[in-house]
Amino acid sequence: MSLRGRVFGLVEVLLRVPPLFVIDEILKIGLSHYEEFSDEEFGLFGDRTSKKIIDSALLPNASSFVVLDTKVSKYVLFFAIKLLIRVIGCMSAMCVFVLNTKHLMIVYLYLMSVGLVMASYFTNIRTVKTIMNADITNRTTSLDFFHTFDLKNLLDERRWMYPVLENYVLQTILAFIFINIHLGPRYSTIQKLLPVSFMIPSFFSLLPVPATFLKYSPIVSVILPIAIVKFVLWSSFMSISNSLYSGYIQAKTVASNFGVSALVENEWLRLNVPEVLRIFWLLRTIEHVGIFFISDYWTIDDANSPYFRLLKYILITGCDTLTAVLGLTSIVSYICNYVGRFFQWILLTTDDDHDKNFGTVSAIVFYILALQTGLTGLEPEIRFVRLCRNFCLLFTALLHFTYNIVNPLLMSLGASRNPSTRRHSHTLFVCSVLVTFPMALMYLLWTTQETSTWLLAVTAFSIEVIIKVSVSLVIYCLFLYDARRDTFWGKLDDYVYYIRSFGNITEFCFGIFLFFNGAWIMLFESGSAIRAVMMCIHAYFNIWCDAKAGWSVFMRRRTAVNKIESLPEADSDQLQSLQDICAICHQEMQSAKITKCKHFFHGVCLRKWLYIQDTCPLCHEILHLNDEKNKPVTTEVREIQPDPEPNEEEQNR
Repeated sequence: MSLRGRVFGLVEVLLRVPPLFVIDEILKIGLSHYEEFSDEEFGLFGDRTSKKIIDSALLPNASSFVVLDTKVSKYVLFFAIKLLIRVIGCMSAMCVFVLNTKHLMIVYLYLMSVGLVMASYFTNIRTVKTIMNADITNRTTSLDFFHTFDLKNLLDERRWMYPVLENYVLQTILAFIFINIHLGPRYSTIQKLLPVSFMIPSFFSLLPVPATFLKYSPIVSVILPIAIVKFVLWSSFMSISNSLYSGYIQAKTVASNFGVSALVENEWLRLNVPEVLRIFWLLRTIEHVGIFFISDYWTIDDANSPYFRLLKYILITGCDTLTAVLGLTSIVSYICNYVGRFFQWILLTTDDDHDKNFGTVSAIVFYILALQTGLTGLEPEIRFVRLCRNFCLLFTALLHFTYNIVNPLLMSLGASRNPSTRRHSHTLFVCSVLVTFPMALMYLLWTTQETSTWLLAVTAFSIEVIIKVSVSLVIYCLFLYDARRDTFWGKLDDYVYYIRSFGNITEFCFGIFLFFNGAWIMLFESGSAIRAVMMCIHAYFNIWCDAKAGWSVFMRRRTAVNKIESLPEADSDQLQSLQDICAICHQEMQSAKITKCKHFFHGVCLRKWLYIQDTCPLCHEILHLNDEKNKPVTTEVREIQPDPEPNEEEQNR
């Protein structure tokens, strides 16, 4: 991408950040309970409302008290208004966020115009108050300056002239900006009157005008700009409505034609959501770093290093709202994306999906952990501890995902007789990392932390990944040994099956342990609806589906073994007279099974073939019949892969 395209992309991302700050501030205020209301808010009702009165109003036997008591009714009305304002604010910010760039610029220009008018009004109010509060007895008149040109004497006697001059310069700048950005009609008369309108209080402050004129001059100064702003709003109402309606129709059309997932993916890419969240979180972090230094947290004398306090403060304040957690999730995904690229570089692979999956998986895991543990609602110290624990769980999850990438590559290298020692060494290095890092993590945690359900969960994940890597390495060594043998090794399939079964059974046991560990946490520590949903998902996919798949594999293997044992074994004379190779593996036959159609195959190869279908690999003769129904035995894989067309002999039969 060219430099110009990158600059425009960055500008478009920055334009979508302010709505996130608005939503973040609304969420930071929160939909708090009445206990979190300040005394000033309770003071709006006249006297300070007693919480006992509100508690009694919430009792079941006092349902009519809310209607009868004026103070409680005002409180409920005030809370409902605040709730409505927050909901409208969030919805408005989301609508601004999803606008296209053209409409987004129009919205920002309009908001800037309103902001300039408000800034002009409040600065004029401040200047007028300064003038009216000044001591004006025995002061030099403003006209005396034009006779004597004694500026120093005038400023010394009239200290309030400094804010007047400051306001004059400020109003000049505000008027210049407003004239160039407002969206109203640009008639020459209006453009000439706008600077005069902004300067009215500054002019009156220099003239001997009555105090009433000076008092109401700020209101007079904003009449024309406010009229322009309101005219723009009313004249654009229909165009805004049409734009919103057309956007709704377009989204509905895409969803109906291509599905909701396609609509979400399209909008996700159009809005550059990950980049916007990252920029939002970084700007928010810079703001909190400034607060950290301004509040003198840096100079606090305690046992911790100031750099550690800064990092802790950033992490605590960086996940105190849902939008902040989304921003931190985007940062974590961005870092893990480069971790995926690093492993891709080590493994000498060119598939770009690995690093993308790293970022996606890490983002999903981290955000689910944040929601499951209620990260935003915790106290600062507890939030920091929980966040560190979530990072440990995320680390173990990334180790498992790395194993899922390395395992097929390790199996292919072991079975393909690849002579490249570089690829073998790099893959084995990643496997050593997958064994060393969990061991180091467990040692660190068990020596520094107390025994808890969280520590047991991290330990289970770490031991599980170590066992899985060890199983893959053993199978890899068996494949290497088989690849370098000159004769066929019939026991290889049995050894691989037993080793993998040990790994799968161990993983299944760890899944059951994690389920009961999560149930204990949900019942006795921190139960939540999200945790219950995640436990149900874990129980279905990691326990029930794995058990069902393992039992299906076991039954297929058992059935295939019984079928093979029912076939006769070829003796040495038959093999010597045949002098042929197995049609499945193309290896010489030191031992073989004879089918009903008088074909010879390795028993192991024929057993693997029976996992797929029950016909002879050469003539498609039925190898085994069911005694009860006298029909071919079908398997699950056979339903996916149909048998080939029958030959003439089968059709005649």
